[in-house]
Amino acid sequence: MIASIFHLVIYAPLYNALVYLVSLVPNHDIGIAIVILTIIVRIILFPLSRKAIETQIAMKRITPEVAKLRELHKEDKTAETKAILELYRENNVHPFASFGIVLLQLPILLGLYFVFARAGFPVINTDFLYSFVAVPKMVNMEFLGIWNMANSHNIFLAVTAGLTQFAYTRLSMGPRGVKTATEASLSDEMAKSFDLQARFVLPLIIAVAGYTLVSAAALYYTASNICMIIQELLSGRRFTND
Repeated sequence: MIASIFHLVIYAPLYNALVYLVSLVPNHDIGIAIVILTIIVRIILFPLSRKAIETQIAMKRITPEVAKLRELHKEDKTAETKAILELYRENNVHPFASFGIVLLQLPILLGLYFVFARAGFPVINTDFLYSFVAVPKMVNMEFLGIWNMANSHNIFLAVTAGLTQFAYTRLSMGPRGVKTATEASLSDEMAKSFDLQARFVLPLIIAVAGYTLVSAAALYYTASNICMIIQELLSGRRFTND
């Protein structure tokens, strides 16, 4: 049941989109097709990304109020949590909205993995194609003539995926030492743990996953991070935010 839903909702659309894009891009480069697919996905997810950015800005704005509530209710953690949640509700703040963007990409990463793991390229499996998708004359598996997208253990793309995730997290969260509202609502120990995991552990996990999975997944994640960094910069974010 789950496998059928995954094939219908994730695998088949990704496979058909890549086949279609490969037929259009120069030299039928599947790496270029993946980058274009990434941009399309980011456009589809843009409303959620914009909401996440607006939430982060709102969280930063109410951080002083969260700190005051912590001080006011420091002897009663239950009252503190209730007061902070009420503050979030009044300001329409969803503290973990940005993590939803990361989670939404996981099915796409898995889909890309299975697309290549099941030998979907360079030989096209016409059984999976929609009726309106034509079979390209060829599929060039080497992105820019350098990296084979079906191979794993690509250290360059893995490191790039991790670094771009680090840059995006740094940009969205601001400099270290400046607590977000999420961190301010936690104990000092938990806030430090949250900061450490978001800034350093998550990028490391992304890098390891990028190295373990096929290069196509690492390329997708790198391109996706670059799109989010550009979006953050266009929204007025800076690495030196105070």
